[in-house]
Amino acid sequence: MNQKLRLVCNQNKLVIGAFDFIKTIIFVMVFVTVVFTYFIRDVNVVGSSMLDTLHAGDKIILTNFNYVPKPGDIVAVNTENLVEKRIIKRVIATEGQLINIDYKTGNVIVDGIVISENYLYSKTNKPDNALKFPCVVPKDHIFVMGDNRLISYDSRYEDIGFIPCDDIIGKAQLIFYPFNRIKYIY
Repeated sequence: MNQKLRLVCNQNKLVIGAFDFIKTIIFVMVFVTVVFTYFIRDVNVVGSSMLDTLHAGDKIILTNFNYVPKPGDIVAVNTENLVEKRIIKRVIATEGQLINIDYKTGNVIVDGIVISENYLYSKTNKPDNALKFPCVVPKDHIFVMGDNRLISYDSRYEDIGFIPCDDIIGKAQLIFYPFNRIKYIY
């Protein structure tokens, strides 16, 4: 009788262990889903408009929880109605800031001060359908530009212009692939 009782107890332990394992798996799946939905996202870099900071094929981690854009941040924005589904650019100015571009020198001027852009891959050029400068960034909008200005399709163009803050997907934090390029962006 003791042997049958031990067998039943062992079977119950197996069932309870399996149930605990399934609960743990479900909890982890829910947790990961919540984290990747509300706090962290990953995106692939397409194109070379952010050279030399980001390269085509880089995979980056974005954070978006309680994010408030600041000049210098690299952000992914939803531009589905304008060009591609998503673009990744650098925030140059935020709401209320006066922006001007001197195309002769390639300087970008925010609130009367030439900003230091040691990350630039190419000089700022004037696109064919450029916005009229100087201009003020509207409320709840940002002005973005790529680091490779010769080919970057960004806020300088009338058809993109100022980006609504609601269209910001997140701030780039980390390049996690390819492995030889793993680094924090900030």
